[in-house]
Amino acid sequence: MEFFSYVKTILRMSDPHKKIEEFNKFYQLFTNLTFEHNSSIEVWHEPSYSKICQIVEPKKLAKRRSLQTKEQRAIFLHAIAHIEYSAIDLALDAAYRFRNMPLQFYKDWIEVAADECRHFVMIEDLLVKLGYKYGDFPVHRGLFDAALHSTTLLARMSVVPRYLEANGLDANAKIIEKLKQYPDPFAKEMVEALQVILDEEIDHVKKGDYWFQWACDRAGIQDYVNEYFRQVEQIYPQTKHSKSFLNVKARLQAGFSCKEIELLAKERVDCG
Repeated sequence: MEFFSYVKTILRMSDPHKKIEEFNKFYQLFTNLTFEHNSSIEVWHEPSYSKICQIVEPKKLAKRRSLQTKEQRAIFLHAIAHIEYSAIDLALDAAYRFRNMPLQFYKDWIEVAADECRHFVMIEDLLVKLGYKYGDFPVHRGLFDAALHSTTLLARMSVVPRYLEANGLDANAKIIEKLKQYPDPFAKEMVEALQVILDEEIDHVKKGDYWFQWACDRAGIQDYVNEYFRQVEQIYPQTKHSKSFLNVKARLQAGFSCKEIELLAKERVDCG
């Protein structure tokens, strides 16, 4: 079987459970697949989840000021499940879209997709415990649009793992601390799930960091920091000095330099 055609088939599947089931079959076959790097590359204009989720503008989504009630927790978990579902497609799309790369590139993003599948299942299991499922609440297509607008390897590695996923390292840490205020067993389960995601996302960002630097080196770019902000600010203007909270430890583990962290922060930070 051929790698890129198989990945494309999985990418276009909308049902998350069928997608994950098919991905698991693909993952077992990965080392035996052939690679036709010159095959055509399709550009998607609608996310795969558009058939099962109501897509709205981000400003129309419910605000999460508290995580005390069952519905508030369900809305929150649904948002996380959506991020993880989108992350499956983002990892697969990176493996599908960029051709003639070292084999390790494809191994890395298939491994990321495997993690994201597991994360989605873990979060949806919690959602089901509350009486809901993925698709029960509206979603936005922000992650899909980020991929749609980052068509070069440099742009994709900058915008997706090193910007969006790295932002998740910050957000997860804050949410975990907030959830620890609630003494009930379900809040504890949520914390445990989010901690698994946080720990494993560090490696995802680190993979993105490696391939970002690889792409810079291939293009003869020596100033990684300037190139990173140049790429990100084409899609997310005014990124510099915009972050009120940074998970400095996790970002350092994921490959961020102190200079980058200082340029992201609104206030001076100590990154050791």
